[in-house]
Amino acid sequence: MDADVDLRVPAQRAELRRAPWATLAVISLGGVLGALARYGLGVAFPHPPGGFPWTTFAINVSGCLLIGMLMVAITEIWDAPAWVRPLLGVGVLGGFTTFSTYIVDAGRLLAAGAPRGALLYLVATPVMALAAVWAGSGATRTLARWAGQRRQT
Repeated sequence: MDADVDLRVPAQRAELRRAPWATLAVISLGGVLGALARYGLGVAFPHPPGGFPWTTFAINVSGCLLIGMLMVAITEIWDAPAWVRPLLGVGVLGGFTTFSTYIVDAGRLLAAGAPRGALLYLVATPVMALAAVWAGSGATRTLARWAGQRRQT
């Protein structure tokens, strides 16, 4: 649904009726699962005030690695059902990764008097996240080629 839809206008309410409810449901389910996993890791491995937020950093980087692997798997290797991408990619991994908490953590580092740590965190997170997507997609392609070659011999 477009954000600029005014539900007070009868002609625009029709867009709500056309919303892909099944897709939204699997995204929601996946988002809950991903957010619970992230929350559990945050509780299990908290960082002290002013300390580097290693848990959030690891969550974002590992989530991006998995996104890279998943996207190659479902677009190049496996003929996945239509619900897999919204459930796992948008829902689970979207709920698991947390770039909003990344910004909050950077602000907390600044407030705690650690501007170098905040800057390192602000730069390292997106760089490592992009590298993780690249590594995950590359590794998945390589494994798929290797598995295909093994099946042919």
